Formats: sequence, structure tokens, C-alpha cells
Amino acid sequence: QVRLVEPGGGLVQPGGSLRLSCEGSGTIFIFDTMGWYRQAPGKQRELVATAINGGGANYADSVKERFTISRGNANNTVYLQMNSLTPEDTAVYFCNAFLRRRIQYYWGQGTQVTVSP
Repeated sequence: QVRLVEPGGGLVQPGGSLRLSCEGSGTIFIFDTMGWYRQAPGKQRELVATAINGGGANYADSVKERFTISRGNANNTVYLQMNSLTPEDTAVYFCNAFLRRRIQYYWGQGTQVTVSP
């Protein structure tokens, strides 16, 4: 069974930094894409950033120049380095992975990020 585990998250002050990590398990295949979505209270889940296996990344306009996504040396890991955080970044962050051969998306359980003085 494929699982995505996201330790991390927490409380950080405005202007601070936080690094999220996500590790996938339960498959011998490398995910074609891995990424992060977030959902703030009362809002729809939105894309934050995605990283393609072999290179390439996409970012939401709201996080460009502040967030950096990267795939780990263990290929089914993904990280999100978040800098210059603002209260508007407060949300539950979900790890996401896509396996093309199965046409299947997978989701982590989510981790809370709160940006507050």
C-alpha cells in the first residue's frame, strides 16, 4: 500500500522559514511527480509546487521566489523549503504524488503550518 508521510510543519513567526518533507513508501516505482498542496480554513485546496522526476518544477504565483521544491536522493522523497513566510501561508499542507503507469494520485495526511507572531 502506497503511503506518503509528512513529518514537520509547526508554528513560525512572519518572515521566518520552515522546511517540509514527505517520504513515499509501498511502491518499487519512482513517482513521476511529487508536490505540495495546501488548504486554508474556508478555502479550496490549492497547488503550491510540484517537482517532476528528472527535473523541472512548477510553483503557484503566490509562492514563487519564496518557496523551493526539491526531490531527495531517495527518489520518492520531496522537500519544500519555505522562506519569508506570511500569515497568508497558514494552511494544512498536503504531500501529493502521481504514478503515471497506474494513473493514480496519492495524498499524505497533511501537516499544519501556522504563521503567526
